[in-house]
Amino acid sequence: MKTHYYLGWFSNFFPENLGRVLEEDITDRKSLVMISSNPSCYEDDGATERSWLNKASIMFDKYHLINYCIQKEDAQTLIQNASVIFLLGGSILKQKYFLKEYELSDLIKKSRAVVIGASAGAINMSAKWLCSKNFGDEISAVYDGIGLDDFSVLSHFDLENNMALVHSELSPLSEEMNIYASNKDCAVRTKGDKIDILGDVYLISHSKIQKLDETL
Repeated sequence: MKTHYYLGWFSNFFPENLGRVLEEDITDRKSLVMISSNPSCYEDDGATERSWLNKASIMFDKYHLINYCIQKEDAQTLIQNASVIFLLGGSILKQKYFLKEYELSDLIKKSRAVVIGASAGAINMSAKWLCSKNFGDEISAVYDGIGLDDFSVLSHFDLENNMALVHSELSPLSEEMNIYASNKDCAVRTKGDKIDILGDVYLISHSKIQKLDETL
């Protein structure tokens, strides 16, 4: 049963209930493979995301960071052997193009590893996502993601103060697929066909929006 975590950004650490279910789901802890969202920057080492796991007492035998310092073939081997794959937060487009260049998306999709994405990483995990100038992006376009689950994710925008803008921007895409929109301290977990919610997460579907009840 495949398990995927679409995370927002956490100001400090994982809340206790999220840490608990992650600990239950991550039974194989041989290798954590992190995928950079700023692959040409050696300073993007995933320290923040790794600290979240450490605080939840989820440790691994080996830690790997995939960026341009790693050869393409070696990166693919790391993905194939990973216990957990963690797509880091940062630049959505840089990470998207890196995934394409290194041909990692299909390997991630086929993997039996637990896959986690934070912010930009969560967005790239989804089936499609909206890049918009109104969200602070350079261009407006809809991009294909890895497609681990058949929905879209928005996990890096101030929903509480800009809900009308988010709703209007995402309405066209919501006619095609469900969109899970969140900001900080939130998570969407898919485990098989089951979807669980942590924090303030909104479902936008067929141009209608509703806040979802927490299930974690």
